[in-house]
Amino acid sequence: MKVAVLDDWFDSLRHLSCFQHLHGMAVDVFTDHVTDTNLLAARLAPYEAITLFRERTAITADLIAKLPHLKLISQRSVYPHIDIKACSEAGILVCSNMHGDTPSYAAAEHSWALIMAAMRDIPAQMTSLQKGGWQIGVGKTLHGRTIGLYGYGRIAKQVAHYAKAFGMHVIWWGSEQGRERATADGAIVAESRHAFFATPDIISIHLRLNDVTHAVITADDLALMRPDSLLVNTARAGLIAPGALLAALNAGRPGKAAIDVFDKEPINWSGDPLATHPNVVATPHIGFVTEDELNLQFDDVFAQIAAFAAGRPIHMINPEIWNKPR
Repeated sequence: MKVAVLDDWFDSLRHLSCFQHLHGMAVDVFTDHVTDTNLLAARLAPYEAITLFRERTAITADLIAKLPHLKLISQRSVYPHIDIKACSEAGILVCSNMHGDTPSYAAAEHSWALIMAAMRDIPAQMTSLQKGGWQIGVGKTLHGRTIGLYGYGRIAKQVAHYAKAFGMHVIWWGSEQGRERATADGAIVAESRHAFFATPDIISIHLRLNDVTHAVITADDLALMRPDSLLVNTARAGLIAPGALLAALNAGRPGKAAIDVFDKEPINWSGDPLATHPNVVATPHIGFVTEDELNLQFDDVFAQIAAFAAGRPIHMINPEIWNKPR
């Protein structure tokens, strides 16, 4: 089987143990990022299977129409970037393990790293030191402060574990169902949405991006935050209304942001107004980019290809494609 591995920017996957699932297959790893549909279609035309690196490449109906040999798309987790209807109409099977019981420790750890960096002004302190300066300000201790976690899921629960280890108070908000689960577990849920945004020293967002959660955090929500508070987003930029975070920072509420996600990725231009904002600590979507996490994720992705090649596909999103008479 001819397999294309897309968007492996550092050519890291072939060096991980999970790559053994593809032994004996004709595999090409692409380390660049192509957005032009015609160029991408020309590249992928010979392949029977492609693997996706999260949402880095969108699989649109236009692209699918130009790939007559494609039989399988393999990835992990949610798939808003894939036109499932177009795949099904073209007879292309989509496989994606939804990993419902596995927290992403890498994402939780990176959220905490950003919190620590922002609260202690570590990037600015490093820059000052490297330029021959010394201390340039006073940071904030986490112990005794309050963190608000939006979204009662696996990553948020792990972040809550870190927060409690640092002696912080934790309050929650989310969907009605999420708040009910939190209450049932004995967690502290804010009295109202207003109180959730207005009270904490830190708010960290941990939601999946879908039709319901798109732009769920509004400019009005951000305007409620304290001028000395920190907003953290390692989930998806689309959870916040377009342009709202930059406008809120310019208005001084919240006072700071620590972010790992952007509306357009990758950012390959200089001077991005959000990435370079003086009150922002920013990283280039590396929350999940650790050897351990990539090996965990792509063990699923590559195992799905091996299972398909063996005639026993797993984690099918559109199983009707496989089950219909061939």
